[in-house]
Amino acid sequence: MSNTTESSSLYENLEQMDIPSLLANINKEDKKVAEAVSGQLVQIADLVTQIVPRMKKGGRLFYIGAGTSGRLGILDASECPPTYGVPFDWVVGIIAGGDYAIRKAVENAEDDPEQAWKDIQEFGFNAYDTVIGIAASGTTPYVIGGVKSARGKGLLTGCVTCNLNTPLAAEVEYPIQVVVGPEFVTGSTRMKAGTAQKLVLNMISTTTMIKLGRVKGNKMVDMQLSNKKLVNRGMRMIMESTGLGENEAREMLLLHGTVRAAVEAHYNKS
Repeated sequence: MSNTTESSSLYENLEQMDIPSLLANINKEDKKVAEAVSGQLVQIADLVTQIVPRMKKGGRLFYIGAGTSGRLGILDASECPPTYGVPFDWVVGIIAGGDYAIRKAVENAEDDPEQAWKDIQEFGFNAYDTVIGIAASGTTPYVIGGVKSARGKGLLTGCVTCNLNTPLAAEVEYPIQVVVGPEFVTGSTRMKAGTAQKLVLNMISTTTMIKLGRVKGNKMVDMQLSNKKLVNRGMRMIMESTGLGENEAREMLLLHGTVRAAVEAHYNKS
């Protein structure tokens, strides 16, 4: 395999650069990320095409990773319930070392190839579940072991990695390999690699939720009303969809609990 995530930075003597130069060069490298992701659109589409019908049959989507990769999976998973009004266990992020590892590194947690499958089993599993391994290097034992066990049980498997032809990619049916090149700070994969992973996970979960009917038009009609900002956003959506005034739209939203239910109730009444 080619290990570009560990290859030396294209820039030397970073400590001697002034602040504007540091920022400009980081930005220059960041611009390469979206282009690298665009080269994997077919692979991302192939994976999502498999995920959607499985979730319609009751499958869940699991992300497994260690360190930054694990945190990114948890971030994407944790935003699905408030954004789309789905149960917390539809999309599940699991990190090597458990929830403690979200904030602090857990020594050797990523080196156990057996632990990820044990962690997945705490949620139960069914034949329609999908497991996506996230690892910039593509060599993390925790992630490789997890997808290998999942695939052996008949689950759909994919991965997001930033090197080509990795051991992780070899173990899954649908590898996504976003090669972003050397990091600005050599080996600091929380930078370009992490950005690439975040973009891909956004694409997977957003496209999946749209195809599961959790977006109407371009609106988050099932979002949770967990603060004033979201209540106001929901109110505006109802006003746009129904022509109701502000007070009526707010009353309908609070009465029915979601934008979707409020709009449907309005049109059923009329």
